[in-house]
Amino acid sequence: MKQETAHSAPFLVTASEMRELDRATIEDFGLPGLTLMENAARGAVEVLAGLVPDLSQRKVAVFAGKGNNGGDGYVMARTLVNRGVAATVYLLARPSEIRGDAAVNLALLHKMDVPVRELPDLESFSAKIPEMDGHDVIVDAILGTGISTPVRGLFGRAVEYINSRNAFRFAVDVPSGLFSDTGEAPLCVKADATATFGFAKIGCFQHPGAERTGRLSVLDIGIPRFLTERNPPGAVLLTHSWASSILQQRKPDAHKGDTGHALVVAGSPGKTGAAALCAISALRAGAGLVTLCGPVSLLPVFEGLVREAMTAPLAENLSCALDIDALPALQDLCRQKKALAIGPGIGTEDETKSLVRAFVPLAECPLVIDADGLNCLAGESEVLRRARAPLILTPHPGEMSRLTGLSTSDIQKDRVSVARGFAVENGVIVVLKGAGTVIASPDGRVAVNSTGNPGMAAGGMGDVLTGIIVGLAAQGYSPEAAARLGVFLHGLAADRLSESRGPFGYLAGEVAEELPSAFSDLISVHEN
Repeated sequence: MKQETAHSAPFLVTASEMRELDRATIEDFGLPGLTLMENAARGAVEVLAGLVPDLSQRKVAVFAGKGNNGGDGYVMARTLVNRGVAATVYLLARPSEIRGDAAVNLALLHKMDVPVRELPDLESFSAKIPEMDGHDVIVDAILGTGISTPVRGLFGRAVEYINSRNAFRFAVDVPSGLFSDTGEAPLCVKADATATFGFAKIGCFQHPGAERTGRLSVLDIGIPRFLTERNPPGAVLLTHSWASSILQQRKPDAHKGDTGHALVVAGSPGKTGAAALCAISALRAGAGLVTLCGPVSLLPVFEGLVREAMTAPLAENLSCALDIDALPALQDLCRQKKALAIGPGIGTEDETKSLVRAFVPLAECPLVIDADGLNCLAGESEVLRRARAPLILTPHPGEMSRLTGLSTSDIQKDRVSVARGFAVENGVIVVLKGAGTVIASPDGRVAVNSTGNPGMAAGGMGDVLTGIIVGLAAQGYSPEAAARLGVFLHGLAADRLSESRGPFGYLAGEVAEELPSAFSDLISVHEN
């Protein structure tokens, strides 16, 4: 088995973490801020040149603010002019407002006679629009990572103007107007591409920020590695290389007893498909054995849907939903199992709620709770805190709303903080599903997924994810690794289908069927 490394995936940083890394690089390590700015801007020009054919034949407008983001823009303008590119800087401030390293680089522009148009107010901005309209490329160096309120006034007008032009829009560090910690973008430059410095920002992987960012390049600007080794940022991005690095290798003589036995508690009348999808996905994820258990009257249906899983009956109420009387049998079934899942399609009848609330604290191996299992726990967070085994919760925003009492809109505005807060408070792993799925651990560490596509907006996808995670946990992956790798594989399988079948219309069951090929992709990445 390969060792699971907690921080082998690329870091994602908040604005405050990036500021501290910059400060430590300059003050503690002794690398001048001017050097960092030079490295950043020169790297950004290289990225831009690789994206825009015949850049030397293009006219470039650099819209610059008064902070360090503007300073990056000044260095880009100087570098472009040195390469023979016609570049003009539109300074959205008075020169007297520019300080520090940015002021040094603004002065260098004047020494080189690079055109700098001073637009400190709305009136002067409007007067220059006829001149600004003739550019092929617009560099957005107005605002950096530090904003958390909507852009207004002169900067807001500049953002609106940039978005209205038929030009290639290139953002410096982050698109102006993007909340870099959350991905909110009430008024934001719609960049075709972004060059970000040091480390990627969380908001570039949360929507709508991900859409506004465009094609993202992360540039090494000289921040010493030992700074992140000493004090690692709290979030990482899940990538192909990371996923490949933690894959377990099977021995040539492996048998089903070596690869784990998962128990899936699922199903109620009208929701047998959820149970079947979950069990099949656990098998497709590599679990050696899967037992699917649910209301006794539904076993014939289960056995017709899933040939490779074993089945076991549980007591049911008059509505054929799981009953509290099922608890002793369920405890017996858990013996010798390596991982458990409860929730897909079980419904929320009172007897079912009682069973879930009684069972969760008794589980003795990793337990994945999804769908109706989560709904049965709404308002009962103390049940989670009484658990003896690691818990992995996989809510979509609606289920997260019921767990936390927050509105779905508030959750979507700051998915990382909401998931992290609930995970820390309740000692659980939270998989907050959606574009850029967030996986938060009890110690506050967070991972953001990079796979998946809009075609996954279809019924049954969550049941497949639950099956993948419990299947991985049954094979011996740590709960955190099972959650992270499960989310990544789920999205990777869907991405393969999107490429081969079309952008949408594929089914959840087909995602499960694609899992062996997704594993093969990761093995190929490792071998290469």
